[in-house]
Amino acid sequence: MIVAKTSTPSSWIVHLSCVTTCSYVGCNPTIGDVVVDRYSIPKLCPREVKSGDHVRYHYNVTFQDGKTFDSSYERGAASVGQTGQGRLIAGIDKGIQGMCVNERRKVTVPPHLAYGSLGAGDVVPPDTTLVFDLMLLDMWNMADLVVTETLSTPLDCKRSVKRTDFVRYHFNGTLLDGTPFDSSYNKGQTHDSLVGEGWLIKGMDEGLLGMCVGETRHIIIPPFLAYGQKGSGKEIPPHATLVFDVLLVDLHNPKDDITVDNQVVPESCPRKSVAGDYIRYHYNGTFLNGLTFDTSYQRNNTYNTYIGMGYVIEGMDKGLQGVCIGERRRVILPPHMAYGEQGAGKDIPGSAVLVFDIHVVDFHNPKDTVEIQVTHKPEVCNVTSDVDDLIHYHYNCSLLDGTRLFSSSDDDNLQDTVLGADKVIDGLDESLRGMCVGERRTVIVPPHLGHGEKGATGVPGSAVLRFELELVDLQKGVPEGYLFVWVEDAPLELFQALDVNKNGEVPIEEFGAFIMLQVAEGKGRMKPGMDPEEIIADMFRNQDRNKDGVIVAEELKLKVEEDKERMHEEL
Repeated sequence: MIVAKTSTPSSWIVHLSCVTTCSYVGCNPTIGDVVVDRYSIPKLCPREVKSGDHVRYHYNVTFQDGKTFDSSYERGAASVGQTGQGRLIAGIDKGIQGMCVNERRKVTVPPHLAYGSLGAGDVVPPDTTLVFDLMLLDMWNMADLVVTETLSTPLDCKRSVKRTDFVRYHFNGTLLDGTPFDSSYNKGQTHDSLVGEGWLIKGMDEGLLGMCVGETRHIIIPPFLAYGQKGSGKEIPPHATLVFDVLLVDLHNPKDDITVDNQVVPESCPRKSVAGDYIRYHYNGTFLNGLTFDTSYQRNNTYNTYIGMGYVIEGMDKGLQGVCIGERRRVILPPHMAYGEQGAGKDIPGSAVLVFDIHVVDFHNPKDTVEIQVTHKPEVCNVTSDVDDLIHYHYNCSLLDGTRLFSSSDDDNLQDTVLGADKVIDGLDESLRGMCVGERRTVIVPPHLGHGEKGATGVPGSAVLRFELELVDLQKGVPEGYLFVWVEDAPLELFQALDVNKNGEVPIEEFGAFIMLQVAEGKGRMKPGMDPEEIIADMFRNQDRNKDGVIVAEELKLKVEEDKERMHEEL
């Protein structure tokens, strides 16, 4: 502690020196005629005062009888000064040498190393021995640099802080004596700032350089690289060395674009996503430090959206273009391509870099049609399926990622349907047309021709479906509204052909026998999938207009003729 030779004791200043007067911490040296009592020494003392150092300290000054005549505690402000410059009384300049921060020592200074035979005004009589009780709070030297010590570092560090980067970090801040002055943890939010652009104190700008996300670092900043002579508010006094324990949470540069890595691309990729496609994907969303903020897997539902149309944040809109079905990739989004300075709700803070690990389940375009690939076709194929035909077929249905949904083998029964009768989804109905018996196809059905946005039991919404089809049986059909059609021209004298016994009346037995004969000879075709007897009974009722149980010539009309008559009446 060095006291300046002024007429006012309240202006005395104590400084640290780098001169060590003992060979070990804990000795009580006598320096010349100065007596030092080191009555409280910290366990850790990484640095001792030497000549030329600046110091900040508290003190009480008494006479030998114990009477106090000055105290920094009473003034409410520690004293600051520099050692070894001859501005302080010689006894204090010597007595403060070798002090540690948080050390307390009593320094007894004889008159000739204090204010001598003149004293100091009315306060210190001539030839007075003074006793200084010192507590060292801080020390630094103008040659000091920012001191950094890495306490822990992540295994993987692909990028470190550079000037113009934007960082988010947690910190605990203390003075050199351990007094806390601020903590981001207590505030429940990180400190966010550009580096090297004057947003931070100079020492923190330097101390953050080279840090990796997840790294913790101990940073000591001398006062002239911190808040200097003015300090900051009530918590940071003037001339204070600052100590920060920093955890780097996030890092990006305002010029960053998205980053795509960790790609796993399937061997077969016939198509890549483009703007305007509708995509279904799973994702895990984390911050750069690995903390998860959201995941689709927990909800057991894919995230579904159009891409390249502004439905999702800009970075994801871009990162989902050019992907293959089944691809896995990691997309890293800088905040200006994610949720920006505002963040999103409670889970995503402002200026956060987001990391998405995505798995593309499928995608399609609203303009897509059914994709049909014939995997087997019989050599002989004279008849193919068409609208109104009754078909029997086997199928396997799965999602594009291979997830099995349904199969006709599940209940060991063939599936059947009448094509064009709205019995199956549109895409499947279309895929089953034009097939030969024995033909096999692989078919891709987009959701707008499948089960749509809502899906169905066991089928997710907006799912692209993959079918493996085999046509087993085919019965040619009849147009809608018909129960029987002629394959060849109908007899010119139809009633005479029906009236086998030529009695002018046709009962249901004669009518039925005639129709069955036409079908057997391939001259006519009944509607498939219905009981022939029901068809014949229905047809007979339509012709027996007076409901007397027989058809006469005047009652018999072909449906084509009836349709013409009905159309004429409507006109």
